[in-house]
Amino acid sequence: MAKLTQDMKDVMEKTRGYAVATCTKDGIPNVVPIHHVKIVSDDELVMADIFMKKTLENIKENPVVAISAWDWDVTPRKGYQFKGTPRIETSGSNYDMAVEWVKAEKPDLTAKSAIVVKITDIFVTSPGPNAGKNVEEIE
Repeated sequence: MAKLTQDMKDVMEKTRGYAVATCTKDGIPNVVPIHHVKIVSDDELVMADIFMKKTLENIKENPVVAISAWDWDVTPRKGYQFKGTPRIETSGSNYDMAVEWVKAEKPDLTAKSAIVVKITDIFVTSPGPNAGKNVEEIE
């Protein structure tokens, strides 16, 4: 099972936004920018659902997601893509955390749900010979 390394966590800490991809059950893709993503364990991420509409619809009908994070401030640039299985939570500790963290940053906004993503695969998006490879192929 895919696990976040310290390097991956560092990239996520430095990113200013994430690209989140979902698709319909018929394979029509949707990619949106998301700011509120947090690491909750070595194999789970949480996204705060503030404005999600199509993304949420896609997750409900086709529960797979890809999240891309990158650090543009290092040379060479460094990035990862995290693929996983999402679940929607509207109560509990992950939801409470998402509500509190959004309110702390943007008091006028409210998280409607927390999307918890169980990471199944991690791919390198950094330029170079490992670009596109699953990190498990490299190690």
